[in-house]
Amino acid sequence: MGKKKRVVELVVISDVHLGTYGCHAEELLRYLKTIKARNLVLNGDIIDMWQFSKRYWPQSHMQVVKYITSQLAKGAKITYLTGNHDEMLRKFAGFRIGSFQIANKKVMTLGGKKAWMFHGDVFDVTMQHSKWLAKLGASGYDMLILINTFVNFVLRSFGREKISLSKKVKDSVKQAVKFINKFESTAAEIAISKGYDYVVCGHIHHPEMRDIVTSKGKVTYLNSGDWVENMTALEYNEGTWRIYRYADDPVAQTVKLPRRLLKKLDNDEIFRDLVHEFLDPERPS
Repeated sequence: MGKKKRVVELVVISDVHLGTYGCHAEELLRYLKTIKARNLVLNGDIIDMWQFSKRYWPQSHMQVVKYITSQLAKGAKITYLTGNHDEMLRKFAGFRIGSFQIANKKVMTLGGKKAWMFHGDVFDVTMQHSKWLAKLGASGYDMLILINTFVNFVLRSFGREKISLSKKVKDSVKQAVKFINKFESTAAEIAISKGYDYVVCGHIHHPEMRDIVTSKGKVTYLNSGDWVENMTALEYNEGTWRIYRYADDPVAQTVKLPRRLLKKLDNDEIFRDLVHEFLDPERPS
């Protein structure tokens, strides 16, 4: 008999970037297998359609998609909020089937309080005026993650701790810090003006939970972080929010995954796998 799963009222995940080298799909899968989320909000950039390449789609990335969809049959309510890296889905905003829906934003009532959820790229000036520059930056970011993987392999070989090159770069650039602060304050100000109690974002890969107070009121700003560098999510239970961190979860870290998840899939295998999944809904995920 497997270990009992934690029941969570609401889980918010963003910026998984499936289809890129930096995505920690196996860690995300381990986390998902330890919880039973009644409501799951996928807050943008789950599949990275900017970086997607038929040359790189590991089985573990496919398994994340299959595992999430399998939760629909188990009663979970799933909302996919579109982001910039999966903006192609925005044309399907409003689509709903059963307990699954695609939207650009969502308002939920939690314990009598209103939570306003959206990805957050609408506040990114680079996205609004220079999308080509943003896409170029995404390619460079993915390459940095690939280099970081090699560096950490060498460090582990010498018994040293892993490092995050991209995090060090962002933390050392004052402009990046300024952008994050501006992003958070802008989201908070608009949320306060609309009368929301919580504003929940993703996009900037910076997990955060704090109260922001202005002359017009107060709001709790929350950011789910990402599954590239931080491996974080937001969880809401019985009126309380918390930032989940995979690095602090020994239970998830010990979840064993089949060896086959390390294998990459070619296009034919992806197609066959999807067909088998739909033809055999009882197939274990």
